[in-house]
Amino acid sequence: MANGNHSLLDDGRSPSGTGAGGPPKFAINNGAAGGSASGGLPESLIWTYVVQLSSALRAIHAAGMAARTMDPSKILIFGKSKLMINCCGIVDVLTFDANHPNMMALIQHQQQEDLVGLGRLVVALACGTLQAAMRESLPASMQFIAQHYSPDMKNLVTHLLAHPQQGRPKSINDIMPMIGARFYAQLEAAQMRNDLLENELAKEIENGRLFRLLSKLGAINERPEYNLDPAWSETGDRYLLKLFRDYLFHQVTEEGKPWLDLAHVVQCLNKLDAGVPEKIQLMSRDGENVLVVSYSDLRRCMETAFKELQGAPPTVHRSI
Repeated sequence: MANGNHSLLDDGRSPSGTGAGGPPKFAINNGAAGGSASGGLPESLIWTYVVQLSSALRAIHAAGMAARTMDPSKILIFGKSKLMINCCGIVDVLTFDANHPNMMALIQHQQQEDLVGLGRLVVALACGTLQAAMRESLPASMQFIAQHYSPDMKNLVTHLLAHPQQGRPKSINDIMPMIGARFYAQLEAAQMRNDLLENELAKEIENGRLFRLLSKLGAINERPEYNLDPAWSETGDRYLLKLFRDYLFHQVTEEGKPWLDLAHVVQCLNKLDAGVPEKIQLMSRDGENVLVVSYSDLRRCMETAFKELQGAPPTVHRSI
């Protein structure tokens, strides 16, 4: 699928094969962690999926709706282990019946089907084949799960696939005791990922702030003409900004080589953005003019010149 997303068990084929006309055959990978089977998934990863899918179903059911897409072909893997339910609502649109006599009972029935679909999905992931979730294969699949996964996993699947009791429909909240402390592991993983994303976002915010400064300086420096004045960028406060641009990017070493220090550029731009009172020495290219100004003065010059550009009246440019 596009953007690197793919569905669970894309091809639907058993990695370990099936006997002709018989129940699926599952091979065991003794070296896999968490009681995983060859072709199946480690138990820790299955619980990761269960927490995400049950959370999604909880939100959908709480809104009085049903997902109706709890199928491996409709669940996308985003990144390494994040799941997203695809095609929600499409079945409702295609099969909507406004004349149904009891819409509430229909939705409740569909919610029960969601739970059964989640149970079949867990069976398929644990056994490594979609055929393991078929009705005729469920006894062998449950025996396989009981042998190679934890009792909580077996109880989870049993509860999801069981028929609801008379007058008491199953709820997605019923599986929370089976998830137990595993929920905290998923919460910790989500918080760690959130911290990582916040750190990267902070870097991008810093980059955006410096980009705005450079954009303002670029709009002012070396401007060929403003209000029919070709020397606008070379006079007044704009001249200080031109010298500051040379101070940032055009310094040379004692040997006359370009002095390229990105740390110097970032530090100076940060001081300019903050408008600190620290003073620096600016020198013209011919060395005849030396000016001592503070970053706060430079910031005031930049903001004044940029606002002047923003409020400029339209002018007719002369053809070249």
